[in-house]
Amino acid sequence: MIETLLSKMIKTGDLTAHLPGGRVIKAGDGSGPPVVIRINGRGLRRLANPSLGLGEGYMEGDIVFEQGSIDQLLTIVGESGGRTPKRGSALSRFRKALKRRVQQVNGRVASRRNVAHHYDLSNELYRRFLDADMQYSCAYFERPDMTLEEAQAAKKALIGRKLLIQPGMKTLDIGSGWGGLSMTLAKDFGARMTGVTLSTEQLALARERADKAGLSDRIDFRLTDYRDLDETFDRVVSVGMLEHVGAPNFRTYFETINRLLTDDGVALVHSIGKMHGPGATNAFTQKYIFPGGYIPGLSEIVAAIEQAGLWITDIEILRLHYAETCRIWRQRFMADPDIPTLFDARFRRMWEFYLAGAELGFRHGGHMVFQIQLAKRRDGTPLTRDYLLKGAAG
Repeated sequence: MIETLLSKMIKTGDLTAHLPGGRVIKAGDGSGPPVVIRINGRGLRRLANPSLGLGEGYMEGDIVFEQGSIDQLLTIVGESGGRTPKRGSALSRFRKALKRRVQQVNGRVASRRNVAHHYDLSNELYRRFLDADMQYSCAYFERPDMTLEEAQAAKKALIGRKLLIQPGMKTLDIGSGWGGLSMTLAKDFGARMTGVTLSTEQLALARERADKAGLSDRIDFRLTDYRDLDETFDRVVSVGMLEHVGAPNFRTYFETINRLLTDDGVALVHSIGKMHGPGATNAFTQKYIFPGGYIPGLSEIVAAIEQAGLWITDIEILRLHYAETCRIWRQRFMADPDIPTLFDARFRRMWEFYLAGAELGFRHGGHMVFQIQLAKRRDGTPLTRDYLLKGAAG
């Protein structure tokens, strides 16, 4: 079984696998830096389901690297095309669709529980590898030599321009995280911000940061489900939140944005997406990292927007920007001298695999990021994109 698996997944690179009983298997064409792994019996059994078993095996110590690293192995897999999805039979697609629906019934209680699983881990963890503003979403590399801090600032500025914010506009930030985007829109664009989150850890730090920055009078951070809001806003922004909504709730999500916008309102949704269309969440990510999470196909999102009655006024696809973001996050995570004392080896390996796998998905797989600008009126935004140029009049 392991020979068949490796022959399918590894076409390039130089991989040597030491198996129980002294067996040695080599795979790839011998190019690139050598990667040498040792797999015990339990690791072999895990690899019967590689989408879950490879990550679990590494996390649990059943797959050990004697030379190279997990990101080098995943690079070999990606360059070999080992992650290219297959459409499968009609029955297999139906099963995946059913599984997707069951995994993503994210009611209010489930949403709070899923958010706590990931975002309430420890603010200290995220401080270790994110940029200084703690942006936990795709950066925007206007130049390849940008630092992470510069690229995250560029991302926030681009979002601000797309929102066409005028000073004093009531603006809602759905999934406001640690508050950085809300603070930027308040400080640099003059917005009156309301930020909502389901994470108690994020809420406390966001309020603390806004107070220290002297922005508390312009930002109201709340522990609130966006579906429970009962007021209107001139602008609505949502960055890295749609991935937690779940496919069964896409229509409700966009109908809620429609309800929360004023008649001349504008919204901007920034989310990870898949170029291959609908599919089930990666098993390792679903089980250990983002329970209830789902990366949508653009086709699913456009259908939900149409059903909600909103105008799509602009779509931009960010390709490879998130691959670079994840690469820097992983490097910072691995280089931080305090993480080994703060978190045990199993947790560190789990997060190393998560960050390396995320980079793989954006660099060699079908993942990308889309930004969709929405309006309630067909003339709610300018008719050309000139306003997106820096320095152009809004």
